[in-house]
Amino acid sequence: MKTYTVRFLPHEKDITVSEGANLLRAAMEAGVHINASCGGEGVCGKCRVLIESGAVEGGITEKLSQQDIEKGYRQACLSTVQQDVVIRIPVESVIDASILNMASTPRCTARIQEPDFNELKEQGLFQPPVEKKYLELPPPVLPDNLPDVTRLISFLKLEHGEHRLVVSLPVIRKLPDILRESDFKITATLARPVHPGRKTHVINVQSGDTTDRNYAVAVDIGTTTVYGQLINLISGDVMAQYGDFNGQISYGEDVITRIMYAEKPGGLEKLHEVVIGNINTIITRLVKRAKIDRDDISAITLAGNTTMTQLMLKVNPRYIRRSPYVPASTLYPPIMARTLGIELGDHVTALVYPQISSYVGGDIVSGVMGSGMYRTDELTLYLDIGTNAELVIGNRDWLACAACSAGPAFEGGGITFGMRATKGAIEDFSIDPATLEPMNITIGNVRPKGICGSGLIIMVATLFELGIINSKGKFNRDLKTPRIREIDGIYEYVLAWGAETQIDRDLVLTEPDIDNLIRAKGAIFSGCLTLLEEVGLTIDDVQRIILAGGFGSYVDLEKAMTIGLLPEMDPSKVTFVGNGSLMGARMSSLTNRIRMDVVEVTRKMTNFELSETHSYMDNYIAALFLPHTDINKFPRLKSRLDARNKTQRS
Repeated sequence: MKTYTVRFLPHEKDITVSEGANLLRAAMEAGVHINASCGGEGVCGKCRVLIESGAVEGGITEKLSQQDIEKGYRQACLSTVQQDVVIRIPVESVIDASILNMASTPRCTARIQEPDFNELKEQGLFQPPVEKKYLELPPPVLPDNLPDVTRLISFLKLEHGEHRLVVSLPVIRKLPDILRESDFKITATLARPVHPGRKTHVINVQSGDTTDRNYAVAVDIGTTTVYGQLINLISGDVMAQYGDFNGQISYGEDVITRIMYAEKPGGLEKLHEVVIGNINTIITRLVKRAKIDRDDISAITLAGNTTMTQLMLKVNPRYIRRSPYVPASTLYPPIMARTLGIELGDHVTALVYPQISSYVGGDIVSGVMGSGMYRTDELTLYLDIGTNAELVIGNRDWLACAACSAGPAFEGGGITFGMRATKGAIEDFSIDPATLEPMNITIGNVRPKGICGSGLIIMVATLFELGIINSKGKFNRDLKTPRIREIDGIYEYVLAWGAETQIDRDLVLTEPDIDNLIRAKGAIFSGCLTLLEEVGLTIDDVQRIILAGGFGSYVDLEKAMTIGLLPEMDPSKVTFVGNGSLMGARMSSLTNRIRMDVVEVTRKMTNFELSETHSYMDNYIAALFLPHTDINKFPRLKSRLDARNKTQRS
């Protein structure tokens, strides 16, 4: 894809963007403020900019006069970049140069870390769990009348060097007919042992040569969503992927309410049936999208938190939520997929990721495996942020983990206008420190209707750095602007007036909203701090952070550090792995090395129950400020705040 340079004047800031990039988003990424409160739909008309050279596509609306259009003015939110262009920001959007660098910094999100199939091969980690071998066997004649199974084993040894073979009963049942229907030209599917020296199982036979068609399914069973991928076991490519809402939502939004439902008569069976139905629907979609034969799927790997795993396996989860919080098992044997109700061939084995504790489940173990943190010397912090936050700290020598309840703020819960990251949610924000006018960008560039988690973090961090709110999250009562007001004793900031929104009422951020965010971020930061203290380390010892989950892909790292959600460190040392659970499931589908390592990893991963750790509450109370009661833990932020205060005094 072509890229172009956009220069913003009078700031003298350049940014390289892809062809077709939205101009308002480009400004946000460059750290250039443009007044915009309608989310990017073109309603407010405040984001007018002057095109000094080059050209953009679009941006001409009734909000601009004909004279403005002839001069080269366009609305940034509706303009796309089609060539190198120089943009002048009009005076109404220009921030005082003396505080420009302090007021807005370029957006910085985590580098995306994708699993690399070729890297597995280069590191000697590629050990295929399931392989196919093509055979052209001589038909039996007198006196060469060996049994069909013996003939199969003999030629696998002779032509492919296979030893210690076991043929499964389903294969024995179908082998005689398939051999004769295919003129003794068949493909055998072999399931490799995880541990060297054990027997290889012949799990399937097919007519003709199907060695170029060998697939696996990887599934992440989340509390809210279930995702699946169809993986080509030869190339390592993802052939198709599909996600759906977990049908169990109808019986409870969170794991606790589902456990309670499972305790009712028939409840466990119903929840098992629903999630298996999800998995089967996903498999059907994957097969249809990739246009493959379902019989060519040779394996399935599943990962989920402890409760989701037990419900999927129809194992009573009752004791997960009762002290001392004991899961039924941490390790599960290989299971024939059919016995779970999964609609795959009789030959397909399901691998279920092991758990660590009641609240650190297979989804986290899967993420640790897929990210490779267990194979490095770097001290790494793995964070999966949601309603519950799971933490893992360690390296190749040791691992420690814990879980803490962050609450629903990062997913929009407990926020007056909070919502999930869907169309119309404000996901990015800046503010003119002189006029206090906002710049809102929404998902889909439509009128705003709410605030998603990543947008909330950016808002609070920006307001704090500019002194609009204090370290307790309270608004500065002395600022003269209609945007900050008191309604029924509660102070709030108006992000967009009712006429600019989809909801026909003012969209606001309130002090109670900020309090909820501070409590959520405090739980996560104190969890990290407590876990490190328990192993005799400090945040300064952390060399790398890995973020997992959909939330992590959109978090502005500097802003997350500004509010004290993440420890302060070089953003280049933070990586994002997306759905870590699904990534680990995919990697296990590709290589037995991951399957072999996972048992060792779970055995050396020490779990800490934060609710039973005395220092956790002390650390939590200390973290209920922006960014923390001890500002020295955030030296870069402290330097910026000192510079701001010095500027304001002068």
